[in-house]
Amino acid sequence: MRSPQDELGKALYDALNPLASAIRSRRSGLSADRMWEADPVEVTLSVLAAWKVMDAEVKRLTAHAAATAGSYGASYEQMGAAWGITRQGARKKWPDAVSRTAHATAGRRTLALFGGTAELLQAPSGGWSWTGVGADGASAAATEGTCYATAEEAAAHAGAFLDEHALDCSPEARTR
Repeated sequence: MRSPQDELGKALYDALNPLASAIRSRRSGLSADRMWEADPVEVTLSVLAAWKVMDAEVKRLTAHAAATAGSYGASYEQMGAAWGITRQGARKKWPDAVSRTAHATAGRRTLALFGGTAELLQAPSGGWSWTGVGADGASAAATEGTCYATAEEAAAHAGAFLDEHALDCSPEARTR
């Protein structure tokens, strides 16, 4: 019986081997079906080089995922826990993933649409609400007691309000 780690390794190998094979073929100058006829040292070095390319891309995608998590308010402690390392290790691995002002603004975001602005606010419970001022000067807020599950959901409601209170409400003006 295979372990989950073995299954993952096989799945990754199966998914990435065609790409690695293409890289090996280019490096060796032989077609993929004849590539193994080359000098064994050259073949194995081309395998190593192909996996290095894959490793670099995984690192790039990982850094992008960390930056995205940080932009949504994740802390280095949370990222470290997800990656299985310490907070300090996460800060060292992805130094720019969390902005220094993230803690001060973690539960507060600003949305500017249709000439108006809305502020999204996170409650201590984790839910989100909003307050806004439309381009026409109208003000509104989420209904008292309304709490949205995500910032995106609160932003959708705030955006609908800002859309209704844009100065030029014609569909053509909104697409410009």
